[in-house]
Amino acid sequence: MENNGQPTRQAGLSRKTNETDIKLSLTVDGSGQAELETDVPFLNHMLDLFTKHGQFDLSVQARGDIEIDDHHTVEDIGICLGQALREALGDKKGIKRYASVFVPMDEALAQVIIDISNRPHFEYRAEYPSQQVGSFSTEMVHEFLWKFALEARLTLHVIVHYGFNTHHMIEAVFKALGRALDEATAIDPRVKGVPSTKGVL
Repeated sequence: MENNGQPTRQAGLSRKTNETDIKLSLTVDGSGQAELETDVPFLNHMLDLFTKHGQFDLSVQARGDIEIDDHHTVEDIGICLGQALREALGDKKGIKRYASVFVPMDEALAQVIIDISNRPHFEYRAEYPSQQVGSFSTEMVHEFLWKFALEARLTLHVIVHYGFNTHHMIEAVFKALGRALDEATAIDPRVKGVPSTKGVL
């Protein structure tokens, strides 16, 4: 398949462990369509926002040992999403590579900075007023983002500048992540080959 003369950048994978069973597919050049079935409702909501704001197509079917807690399911979805993104981008020829996006959500402001560098690194600056949003532990945001960055081999910086509603603060992060990835993965016709003096990413 092609998209505006470019091959469609997409990938799908499955991951089954003693703790989780996940099927995930990602189309980078999508239209914001999300099909999400996981045992973690708050993560469904965040992934829906990520997909819509990134103009991706994302399908996730995930079951996990939530009778223990959400940790394994959230972590493994982050792993799968990162692996799918890395595979979908292929040799990364022609991409913009970098992006920095601010997103407000009412009183909250989040910033996501990305370098599709093939050097996984994660910096996270966020202090949330509450440790839970419904049944979802806010520490799972760090776990998801770190595993996503690691498997996608991104340099990812996430900063929540301020806010007092934890839901709004996390929502701003996922919207900004989608928009920053959309920008960084966009094809720039001026870029010949990969955007690196090394000649490879």
